[in-house]
Amino acid sequence: MSTVGNVERKIRRVEGFDVCILHLAGTDVRGDRRGLPQYAYHRAADNDITVEAWKTHRFRPSYPGFEVDVVDGRGNSVQGNTKLGTVRATY
Repeated sequence: MSTVGNVERKIRRVEGFDVCILHLAGTDVRGDRRGLPQYAYHRAADNDITVEAWKTHRFRPSYPGFEVDVVDGRGNSVQGNTKLGTVRATY
C-alpha cells in the first residue's frame, strides 16, 4: 500500500500531468495518508481522451471513495472536457 503523495507522483511520472487526490467532499487528502493501492498503469493514456474519461476509466475504478483534480502546468484545475494532450502541453 502507498501514500497519497506516492500515488500522485506515480501518476505524474506515467501520465505526464499533476493531480491532487481529494475526498469526495472536495477537500484535499493529506499526502502522508497511507493505504492506497499503487497506480497500476505503466503507459500514459492517449492524448485524445478527455480529463473526465481518464477519471472515469483509470482513476475512479482504482480509488473508490476519492476524487481527483487534474492540474495544468500553471497549477490550475482543468475542466473535464479538456483533452489530455492539451494538459500535457502546458508542462
